[in-house]
Amino acid sequence: MKGTYLIFFVQENRTRHGVLIYEWLLEEARRLGIKGGTAFKAIAGYGRHGHIHADHFIELAGDLPVEVTFMATDEETERLLAFLQGEGQSMFYVRMPAECGVIAESAKT
Repeated sequence: MKGTYLIFFVQENRTRHGVLIYEWLLEEARRLGIKGGTAFKAIAGYGRHGHIHADHFIELAGDLPVEVTFMATDEETERLLAFLQGEGQSMFYVRMPAECGVIAESAKT
């Protein structure tokens, strides 16, 4: 399948309607028909404001970056981006053309 690799970067402790934003984003993408998504928590990072967030034992602030990724068709990507715009969400994203597939175990002869 050819489509779009879509990546969002959000803060771990950010919420929407009382739900963590990365969980909300995954649920809304699923509801809009995107077949799969994954959230990855960073151990450190910084964004457009330049403030470094790092995972320290003493620091329990929960403000680490979370990367939420999707492989979707171009139509699904447009639908998700339009939905987020309509919801008034401000998030940084990366959109790249990509190709994906499944390598299946071949029948042994």
